[in-house]
Amino acid sequence: MCINYITRADTAESLVAEIRQKRGHAIAVRADVGVPEEVERMFREVDRLLGRVSALVNNVGVMGQQSRVDETDPEDLARALAVNVGGTVMCCREAVRRMSTRHGGSGGSIVNVSSMAAVLGGFNGRARYAASKAAVETFTLGLAREVAAESIRVNAIRPGPFATEIHEPFGGARFLERVKEKIPMGRIGDPPEAAAAIAWLLSGQASFVTGTIISVSGGQ
Repeated sequence: MCINYITRADTAESLVAEIRQKRGHAIAVRADVGVPEEVERMFREVDRLLGRVSALVNNVGVMGQQSRVDETDPEDLARALAVNVGGTVMCCREAVRRMSTRHGGSGGSIVNVSSMAAVLGGFNGRARYAASKAAVETFTLGLAREVAAESIRVNAIRPGPFATEIHEPFGGARFLERVKEKIPMGRIGDPPEAAAAIAWLLSGQASFVTGTIISVSGGQ
């Protein structure tokens, strides 16, 4: 398993150590997925140290500035799109080149991580983030059809609000406390619940599932 990171080297290495303690094989590779050349380098490292890719999880999300659309900073917008959309597409490109039977591969599974913002439009000031995740969902559906006959399954999950650090710049726990009142199940998601959905989509139990987006949102 390859853990990609850009700034949290300590966290990535800690996760690698945990996987190795459980007799798994893991590495951590620093790469900015918003830069195509770094994506290519990361996959070359995986080729060298782990062998051919059989599974990919694109769990990336740059929120960017929280501001109205009429206050959008062009550089901030470009960065969010480069990471959220471009990074997902480029990682899928490299994975397909290795997984596809067309390229001599033996197949594989890809799971992209979207957001309920893709269908709800996001909270105030986050419309651009919502748009980027909507693009990820459309891409997921298109890619799934494109490579279905090449032994590659492509799916996505659509998480609702989860207790992660992405919300810290916008109020963190106080923000989530307000949000949970709007969730039918009356609580915020726990990251392992999203991980379980991803694991199922990657597994053989989902062998006839492709082009599907699963909402993991407490009924939101």
